[in-house]
Amino acid sequence: MSGFDAFRDKMTGAGVREAAILAFERSYGTLVRQESGMLPEGSVDPVEGLPRGGGGEGGFDAGLLKQTVLIKLNGGLGTSMGLQKAKSLLPVKDGATFLDIIVRQILALRESSGARVRCLLMNSFSTSEDTLAYLRKYAAEGLAGAEEVELMQNMVPKVDAATLAPVSWAADPEHEWCPPGHGDLYPALSGSGWLDRLLAEGVKYAFVSNSDNLGAVLDAELLAYFAESGAPFLMEVTRRTESDKKGGHLAVRKVDGQLILREVAQCPEADLEEFQNIGKHRFFNTNNLWLRLDALKEALDADGGVLPLPVICNRKTVDPRDKQSTEVYQLEGAMGSAIECFAGAAAVEVPRTRFAPVKTTGDLLTLRSDAYELRADGCMVLVPERAGVPPVVTLGEEYKLVDGLDVLGVPSLVGAKSLRVEGPWSIDSGAVIRGDVQLINEGAERAVLGAGVWEDQVVRGGAREGE
Repeated sequence: MSGFDAFRDKMTGAGVREAAILAFERSYGTLVRQESGMLPEGSVDPVEGLPRGGGGEGGFDAGLLKQTVLIKLNGGLGTSMGLQKAKSLLPVKDGATFLDIIVRQILALRESSGARVRCLLMNSFSTSEDTLAYLRKYAAEGLAGAEEVELMQNMVPKVDAATLAPVSWAADPEHEWCPPGHGDLYPALSGSGWLDRLLAEGVKYAFVSNSDNLGAVLDAELLAYFAESGAPFLMEVTRRTESDKKGGHLAVRKVDGQLILREVAQCPEADLEEFQNIGKHRFFNTNNLWLRLDALKEALDADGGVLPLPVICNRKTVDPRDKQSTEVYQLEGAMGSAIECFAGAAAVEVPRTRFAPVKTTGDLLTLRSDAYELRADGCMVLVPERAGVPPVVTLGEEYKLVDGLDVLGVPSLVGAKSLRVEGPWSIDSGAVIRGDVQLINEGAERAVLGAGVWEDQVVRGGAREGE
């Protein structure tokens, strides 16, 4: 029996599709061979002179829309914000959830173009049931039911770090499995039959983005650009800032001129300073990707059904809550790293507004405020007065969960540059924040920020500083 046979038996027994097994087998091989995947600074060049696009208001070509599918990554739970269900079911604006907003966008595109724009949600086993139940209200629009909208993410075994065998955890066998990251998009499309089905229905282009990124709307200019370019793969990138410097960046591999994604885990420690040089390495991946489905099919067929993605090896414990439990490796892949798997892959610089994921309650508060408006076409956009720049909202630990945010309240932020809230506060709906405002309450009793204009000041315990 080979070292991988036990994994194959376990995955086959659990009903995992062959495409996912083959992808995991390749990832496992890189672990066994101890391939580091390191990309020293001397092996890459910075990216220069990218074309710009996105954010245009032009109309869609109905012919192109008929050939397009939107794929939204919808596998995440909102656990970091205190949720135990799909994050996309969180109310964002005027009672509308992420999913409601996505559906509004699809229906608006269908109405305006006459094209049957398709949408797939890449669900996980954690989000599938809740998501499909919520979507039943859209059955009449053909946007409900697994057979219409669901692309199911695979599950893969965790690897015992000591033995490199499938880990066993009798206390909770579910802990023996983990999601393989959003790089699973490609084996999920192939193994589920969706790739062949879409191609048979004349669908040629896919636009992929995260369901919590409401800036990632289907853009007519970018769709036309992608179609005309003939590129098999297009990545939307935007400028790195100081807050992004620890994350990965786009680069050019010197040996063959291929565009690649370079993550910090692939950077030798000696090169870390240059890795974080945002003046040199200026672009990061927004995770908004455009795929030619026929090119994806060809690439998979040419490489035994597997895209050779770089492998992310995360060392954890089998029970995430028990740090004394067995140490494991979780093998994952990132869908954006597929840029190096396609000759002729390209990138386009887009406005930062196309990268607006909701990762914190501060992000959510900003969207719920009057700094954003939800248009009739389902697009969430900054109001014109913001000139494309969102306010920066920083909330203390007491607001980490959505329940705490609901207690806080939502002020007017249309004229705000930044808002920082520390300690227990309740904000009147008539409060108007302008410029840079800090709310600091070091006591245990909840302070109240009343109605009125609060501008460029520190407010302590509900009173203006100095009063």
